[in-house]
Amino acid sequence: MPSLFIAKERDPAESRVAGSVESVRKLKSLGFDVDVVVEAGAGMRSRVPDAEFEKAGARIGTAADAKSADVILKVRRPTAEEVTGYRSGAIVIAIMDPYGNDAAIAAMAEAGLTAFAMELMPRITRAQSMDVLSSQANLAGYQAVIDAAHEYDRALPMMMTAAGTVPAAKVFVMGAGVAGLQAIATARRLGAMVSATDVRPAAKEQVASLGAKFIAVEDEEFKAAETAGGYAKEMSKDYQAKQAALVAEHIAKQDIVITTALIPGRPAPRLVTREMLDAMKPGSVVVDLAVERGGNVEGAEAGQVVERGGVKVVGHLNVPGRIAASASLLYAKNLVTFLETMVSKETKALAVNMEDELVKATALTHGGAVVHSAFGGANGGDK
Repeated sequence: MPSLFIAKERDPAESRVAGSVESVRKLKSLGFDVDVVVEAGAGMRSRVPDAEFEKAGARIGTAADAKSADVILKVRRPTAEEVTGYRSGAIVIAIMDPYGNDAAIAAMAEAGLTAFAMELMPRITRAQSMDVLSSQANLAGYQAVIDAAHEYDRALPMMMTAAGTVPAAKVFVMGAGVAGLQAIATARRLGAMVSATDVRPAAKEQVASLGAKFIAVEDEEFKAAETAGGYAKEMSKDYQAKQAALVAEHIAKQDIVITTALIPGRPAPRLVTREMLDAMKPGSVVVDLAVERGGNVEGAEAGQVVERGGVKVVGHLNVPGRIAASASLLYAKNLVTFLETMVSKETKALAVNMEDELVKATALTHGGAVVHSAFGGANGGDK
């Protein structure tokens, strides 16, 4: 009987878990006989006690159970110590953060692991239900508005009372990807006046559909600024200067700014300078969702809420983990849906097809080698 192990995260900053009650039930019903082992305490910070996993059909175990597991599910890339506790040939699926971590990837290859990076999942129709970047960014966008409202010591919606009128807060969202669009929708639900910017032309219609005002320099470069995969292209210095001037003028009038701009594998682009912060009203709030990649905001500090000239700059790490119960539920669903593609419909056995487009796009290591082309391997797929 194959064994699947859901690990307790070793990083103290990681509150999510790679399993849920629903995902365990799904794993048990995939059609192949699998022993699901959940490490004791793995789900406590996501509000899933061991007893709930047991009711769903899992067995509660220890870290030592990983040694005999055929499949290991994690949130974050396994530590060097964890890797030494896995058997050669095991499948490890996690958010691997592979860019700039060549040594860690090489160590997984040397250990004989078949390692999959969930964040490299291609953005195609077939893989939508496996897209961890979208599922987690969606929650990050929501939480960014909640965090901003917490720091902004005023009401967000307009309130007309007998004692006077409270004006609606002005919220500006920079980057209208999954996180940005959810931030726009959440801020609108809370009654704020919302505007947004993005370098992708398709974003203009999406922003407008949510009832927000679109802010951008709409020249010829703007019209061509999107990759085939739906990501924003890096813009020219000239465009960046024009956009920065427009944004600087707009930011000075805002109460809350939320930045969400990330380009996979690269440092986060700088969107908000210290001069822009200085132009904002005292008591304004800026939330930087890209702080883990260097930040969109000059002066943002990872894991801190700091004040810059009377403006609060929020740099929380692992924002989806701030609502771990919801984040884990969605992430676990992403994992199970991906793993299901590796179960043979004929034999009901675990069978990894290295030529499958999803496998090629996400496989980092296999057979003792790094196989993803972006990290020195001969195979692999492009994002």
